[in-house]
Amino acid sequence: MSFVADAPAWLWAACALAAAAVQTARNVMQRQLTERLGTVGATHVRFLFGLPFALIFLAVVGQAVGLTALRPSWAFAGWTMLGGGAQILATALMLAAMRERSFVLTTAYLKTEPVLIALFGLVFLGDRLGAQASAAVLLATAGVVLMSMPHGFLGSGSASTGSTGSARPALLGIAAGAMFALSAVGFRGAILELGDGPFLARATATLAASLALQTAVLSAWLAWRDRAVLADIFRLWRPSLLAGAAGALASQFWFLAFSLQTAAAVRTVGLVEILFAQAVSHRLLAQGTTRREAIGMAAMVAGVVWLMAVGG
Repeated sequence: MSFVADAPAWLWAACALAAAAVQTARNVMQRQLTERLGTVGATHVRFLFGLPFALIFLAVVGQAVGLTALRPSWAFAGWTMLGGGAQILATALMLAAMRERSFVLTTAYLKTEPVLIALFGLVFLGDRLGAQASAAVLLATAGVVLMSMPHGFLGSGSASTGSTGSARPALLGIAAGAMFALSAVGFRGAILELGDGPFLARATATLAASLALQTAVLSAWLAWRDRAVLADIFRLWRPSLLAGAAGALASQFWFLAFSLQTAAAVRTVGLVEILFAQAVSHRLLAQGTTRREAIGMAAMVAGVVWLMAVGG
């Protein structure tokens, strides 16, 4: 029985939409924890408190469809390490950007990820972009540049923020997008390396393995460099547990989507997270978006969608 073939054709998109919604909520929780735990501490929360939930998911899936068909290998371990390591860096960069820029704009910066995947393909794989795809990349890049310009640079708004202050969060967000692109490739590769077992089992096993690796790495780092942060994480276990649960659930949906469809398609649907972030920003965080920033965000999203539509 082929569990991928028997999955509804729309399931991957539904999983991507669900992942984007839950991830928006998780990002808000982590952003609040960053003020109390610092960037590394808040990053660790999603892994440390997400792992128990991932193991619960794995136990449930094991009972439902079984895990015996999975074929772990050194290649699986390598892809998992790539995905897990890149995601640690991506999350830390994302939270650092959120401390300096509005929540909705940081989310927009992160969505340069599909563009960066296209650029990585050109540089490392020799994949050449067509005329429309190249134009889409330029449009998306122009949108990011427009969003990152200092206030007052175009003669409007407050000039209280210098160019360095405005460029830093943009660079942090774009760097986070690059790391998220690498992590998506790594996780997709790990899922595929597990063989022909049920997509539900492959996705959930990869999630559990990656969270176990990430928890071990960051726990060891904090135990070595900042034990006080570890103590603070456990002291704030209630909000941390909620953020961890949301993170594990979002990742579960992402991994299910990756097991059914290419990472590029999944991340394209995930662009709806920008709309979710816009709603959260206005209602919960009281952070506004200027007209120039909104135009830049729209241009960036349009470029990414156009790039995925023409397929390179």
